[in-house]
Amino acid sequence: MRPIVGVTTYHRETDGRPRFHLPSAYVDAVRLGGGIPVLLPPGEVRPAELLESLEALVFSGGGDLHPAQFGGEDHPRSYFISEERDAFELELMRAALERNVPVLAICRGAQVLNVALGGSLHCDLEDVVGDEIRHRETQILHTHHPVELDPDSRLAEVLGATQLSEVASWHHQAVDRLGAGLRAIAWAPDGTVEGLELPEAPRLLAVQWHPELQIEPGSLHRRLFEAIVRMALETR
Repeated sequence: MRPIVGVTTYHRETDGRPRFHLPSAYVDAVRLGGGIPVLLPPGEVRPAELLESLEALVFSGGGDLHPAQFGGEDHPRSYFISEERDAFELELMRAALERNVPVLAICRGAQVLNVALGGSLHCDLEDVVGDEIRHRETQILHTHHPVELDPDSRLAEVLGATQLSEVASWHHQAVDRLGAGLRAIAWAPDGTVEGLELPEAPRLLAVQWHPELQIEPGSLHRRLFEAIVRMALETR
């Protein structure tokens, strides 16, 4: 049987018809990687209990983490902040790391990882590095830029590359101070951290870009989803 892969959803929307939602690209990517996706909306009182029936996790992108989670300050360009989602994902991330569950953390997911381990974020990247390298066009439109990977990282090993000419980028928060034990292993040309690794967590992959948007046949990015499925199978 294919592994069951939990995928975190976006925040609770209350305008119009109340709902949780998630872009379908995440579901498609997990399926193409060989897993069975199961959506995980925020709000569970005991997130760790979910791991009893899941074999891997994808932490999706989406809105900003609340600055209070990492000692930051409110920013006028912050958007889609959800304390419910923050609390759920931070606890779920810590539980997954404790149990060595295969994890792929994408964009916001990589930021959740950093904050879960005591790190901090830049609340608005343009204030720090300017706009020579565009990390998003708008809240609803992504862009592309190159990334350089540490050749000695697990990420480079999984992707089979140390240079990516074009990744799908869609964020304005980014890693500032690294969380405990984390090391930066990928960077945009302006120095923005684009990948994280935790040496004691060999089943963790964390990227700041959006690989689910680049899963066409032959794409290196699909290998990230294949990797967590493979790691899930290895733990059976």
